[in-house]
Amino acid sequence: ESYCFRLQKNKIYYIRESIMRKSTNISRDKLISLGTQIGKFTHSGKFRLTITSLDLIAEFAKNKVWLKSSAEMSYLYGNNVLKSSMARITEGTPKNAGVVVYSMADVPLGFGVSARATEDCRRLDP
Repeated sequence: ESYCFRLQKNKIYYIRESIMRKSTNISRDKLISLGTQIGKFTHSGKFRLTITSLDLIAEFAKNKVWLKSSAEMSYLYGNNVLKSSMARITEGTPKNAGVVVYSMADVPLGFGVSARATEDCRRLDP
């Protein structure tokens, strides 16, 4: 089955084409949600990813970070990832690149931006 992206008001949805075709019977102003929300456009026109897009992003991510099990809850509560909390990092991750954060069991936990490159992380003290 093929999937597509759909703009509804200021939100982007990821949806199967067969469901999208069936939804054309409902008027746009009555339609609230359709498929999985990937992100939305802010009032200033910037696009913001939502956490519901994590499964789709994790499938195609080039840059990944794996956390030790002791640091997972700290990350999920909103704290930054320290070097001592990282178990592995993808080779060649540049500074300020988007990364997907995984647990050691390869479960995606979230996404973010790398503060340092892979080479810098290896040189720093824990």
